Amino acid sequence: MILADKIIELRKRSGMSQEELAEKLGVSRQSVSKWEGAQSTPDINRILQLSEIFSVSTDTLLKDEEDLPTGAAPTAEPSVETEPPLRKVSMEEANSFLAVNKKRSVLTPLGVALCILGAVPTILIECFDKTEKLADMLGAPLLFIMVAIGVALFIISGQKMKPYDYLSKEGIDTEYGVSGMAGDKRAKYAPKHTIFIVIGVILLILSFIPTIIIDAAFPDSSAADSVSGALFFGMVALGVALLTHTGIIMGGYKKLLEEEDFSREKKQHRGFTSPAMMIYWCVITAIYLGWSFLADAWRISWIVWVLGAVLCPVVAILFRNKDE
Repeated sequence: MILADKIIELRKRSGMSQEELAEKLGVSRQSVSKWEGAQSTPDINRILQLSEIFSVSTDTLLKDEEDLPTGAAPTAEPSVETEPPLRKVSMEEANSFLAVNKKRSVLTPLGVALCILGAVPTILIECFDKTEKLADMLGAPLLFIMVAIGVALFIISGQKMKPYDYLSKEGIDTEYGVSGMAGDKRAKYAPKHTIFIVIGVILLILSFIPTIIIDAAFPDSSAADSVSGALFFGMVALGVALLTHTGIIMGGYKKLLEEEDFSREKKQHRGFTSPAMMIYWCVITAIYLGWSFLADAWRISWIVWVLGAVLCPVVAILFRNKDE
């Protein structure tokens, strides 16, 4: 009998769930699940702990030729142990997912950047068109074209990821080597992830600087206002795109490793969050476009996105609590 089967047998004899055994050992339930699935092996300290918890020798645990001592029949599993069957993930499927996720990390940030930059053509046209007729004629069409392309990129990347939606919703049982591969790639990418986050945040913080400097240097120049506005949107678009890009790549590794936001516990409470967020950002976009067009407030309407980002976590928490 191999170690994985012995852990299952001894745990059942003791009437413990995976969660209870994990708590006694000071590890995650996923670790116990991987031991019992023969996907990984506990280290020597955990072996010693298992030996003490189940009152068996380490030789009994580690030597396949040694059977467990005769004991009481396995008790019925507690109700908390009952959970949906785990979705098997092979190495081939994991590599395919990471490849598709890498393409998504380009398409989605590009779509986000296009949506943010939608106002730039109108701003720049106004710089050269004093009558504002050309801006009225081309500004809105160009905005909607850029937003339409951005949305199309969202849809395309979303469709490519659809076969892998289960990674965000279901518990997974990865084939031997998958967790190690994902962990290694995440460790190698971690320095880039930090750099992208730092650059993205700095760009967002400093996006106001060109506007302040240019307005101070050319207080009565409409052309300067247009240039400063375009620079502001450009820096915001680049900053958000970098944050989105690196977030998607790192999120792919976390999905395979079932960590943080993609742990099995959190997967159980995702029901209302995604639809709520879609509706929320549609409303934010409608407010932004309505205010900008109706009041011709392009120079200040960007604040809608800032407020939307600040309130986004609050909305997510409210709907997550509703689901729970």
